[in-house]
Amino acid sequence: MKVTVRTLCEFAARAGDLDHRYTPAPSAEEGMAGHTRVQERRPLSYQKEVPLAGICEGLQVSGRADGYDRVAGRLEEIKTHRGDLSRLSPAQQALHRAQLRAYGALLCREQQLKRLQLTLVYYDVNRDKETPVTETATADELWQELVELCRAYAEWAKQEARHREYRDGALAELEFPFGDFRAGQRELARTVYVNACRGESLLLQAPTGLGKTLGTLYPALMALPKAGQDRLFFLTARNTGRRLALDGLAMLASAQPARLPLRVLELVAKGDACEHPDKACHGEACPLARGFFDRLPAARLAAVNQAGPLTSGTLREVALAYQICPYFLAQEMARWADVVVADVNRLFDQSAILHGLTRQNDWRVSLLVDEAHNLIDRARAMYSVTLSQQRLLALRRSAPGELKAPLNRLARAWQALVRDQGAVSFDTPSLLPVIPGSFTGALGGLVSAITDYLTEQPPDYALQELMFECLGFGRLAESFGDHSLCELTVRGRGRASLAIQNLIPADFLQPRFAAIHSTVLFSATLAPGIYHRDLLGLPQHTGWKEVASPFSAQQLTVNMVGHISTRQADRERSCQPIAELIAREYQRQPGNYLAYFSSFAYADAVREVLQREAPGVPLRYQKPGMSSQERAAFVEGFTEDSEGVAFAVLGGSFAEGIDLPGNRLIGAFVATLGLPPFDHWHQILKARLDQRFGAGYHYAYLYPGIQKVIQAAGRVIRTEQDRGRIWLIDDRFGKPEVRRLLPGWWFADKAAGGS
Repeated sequence: MKVTVRTLCEFAARAGDLDHRYTPAPSAEEGMAGHTRVQERRPLSYQKEVPLAGICEGLQVSGRADGYDRVAGRLEEIKTHRGDLSRLSPAQQALHRAQLRAYGALLCREQQLKRLQLTLVYYDVNRDKETPVTETATADELWQELVELCRAYAEWAKQEARHREYRDGALAELEFPFGDFRAGQRELARTVYVNACRGESLLLQAPTGLGKTLGTLYPALMALPKAGQDRLFFLTARNTGRRLALDGLAMLASAQPARLPLRVLELVAKGDACEHPDKACHGEACPLARGFFDRLPAARLAAVNQAGPLTSGTLREVALAYQICPYFLAQEMARWADVVVADVNRLFDQSAILHGLTRQNDWRVSLLVDEAHNLIDRARAMYSVTLSQQRLLALRRSAPGELKAPLNRLARAWQALVRDQGAVSFDTPSLLPVIPGSFTGALGGLVSAITDYLTEQPPDYALQELMFECLGFGRLAESFGDHSLCELTVRGRGRASLAIQNLIPADFLQPRFAAIHSTVLFSATLAPGIYHRDLLGLPQHTGWKEVASPFSAQQLTVNMVGHISTRQADRERSCQPIAELIAREYQRQPGNYLAYFSSFAYADAVREVLQREAPGVPLRYQKPGMSSQERAAFVEGFTEDSEGVAFAVLGGSFAEGIDLPGNRLIGAFVATLGLPPFDHWHQILKARLDQRFGAGYHYAYLYPGIQKVIQAAGRVIRTEQDRGRIWLIDDRFGKPEVRRLLPGWWFADKAAGGS
């Protein structure tokens, strides 16, 4: 059995408290650069990146030490950090020491050394300063310590090997939970299975109602043993998708003749798992952080022995039984789960745990991403950040004395930034071709000062939030390029904002996809595939598959309303004819309808006309900023017996992700092409996309807009028994370039009607 030194030490050498005080670590790029700087200072007798391996207690232990000076007889392990070294917790320092001594044991055994000097080199990336911590140990001492670590890990490793054998055997014989597949579902499953076995990437468009969740999970699980894959990640952009995946996995497990030995883990946000949100995350403040690593082994064993999936609720019960933090128990169990169900940010965000574990353990991962049409916008948000000058000035007034100097320095950098841009008109963003080093330097100084301050003081959440924003901005500034833009907006004296906004997430996501063995991104709206491939950074050879819809054109009447324009200039005069159309069709066939518009203002204007012209039509409407309870009540208002027209905004909460089969919804009016606004930001986006891909208008406007239209219209037909109608209200829907982007089954074997 193989194990890396890092994994071995993280499993067996950690002890004491969990400590997640505000000690921002260097980025991966800063860490690599720091290692290189330290290594370049060493003499010619210094060997960099020393591969080491050995057999201990039946385990094949391997790793790569940072450096060895054969003349001095000194082995080094380099750790990068920011600011005061005393902020490193005892648990972190003990782990670093254990890793170094494990490398030392392997080196002594390999080169038959009797003694060795061991140096932990802590390198501060902010101050370009090395702090060495040196000790000397005998080969016998080091080997005995390695033996103890391996003994602690070996039994667990044997258990894991047995589990993998049972798991793969069961998955190879996995039974589908139903007697037969739905129409199109077999083709879907076959496609996913072949893609996983070949280790390829695929964009898969499959219509609503096909059973995509089960139709992708089943073949992906079956392929794990054949493809030699270690893990399956099922990621989604919505909580409802996570629930559907867990339900699908439970259904698969219950359909097997014997217990399915499959560890399923649900990862949730820290805010949803934290038991003490009012307490700082370290042993001196939180009882569930105190002694965390001492009690973790027993909790970890209890978790893997759970009969069912490790949902957030189940993990909470296990964690509290052992008095440790549920959130960080889940982070630990991500190392040992076969299937992880989580939000997309757990793989694609800047500090994503699943990406880190995949790289660290060299896992072969099968990836499924549900509702993948949302990933472009989600990824843009992950790699965007905004700083507020007003907030900085407000904090400066109340800041403690220790922070006055770095806050003043940043305030001066803000002033210089605004001044150097010249006469910037209020509320009109000014583009910065580069981000001044003086500004990012002032940000870095403030981050260091705040982290030093928070180490010794009670939690200050305003300072903490500012620190993380500054840190995030600094990291994105380091990788600033044509994939993003930097905007300075001035809204008055002392009221500027500076934003890095990502335009093309491909540059950040490409390494994430490259680390995955097989990928399937699926949704009902992924066409055209090249658009998603380009913007998400998928491999050039990524395949495309569209599964035929189980629905027929006879179920859906599509009405092209070509005599109305919903363009911005025509909106006011379009309200009357749209209201008349809705009233006429409702009176012809009363029932539940949704009417979609490009904005709340547009929806309200048409609703007011309809209310005046046809007061007998029951109306409901979406409001801005509705709570989760209000959104749920809105959806529950669609019943088999209710009637009326509900107004909603295209691209909002009620335009996708809601299921209204049967008479709960019999028709939808889509009074917009869904195009984003022709504003400053989208015009810049169009120009960048044109420059990079030669398809600016289509990538910035047309494809995202039509995608929203198809999602909204897809609420009408949910099952093979449903019947319904949609009205596409705008003359542009009749244009060939728009028409060919709409689902083919809408029009198959019949001509679309008109109104």
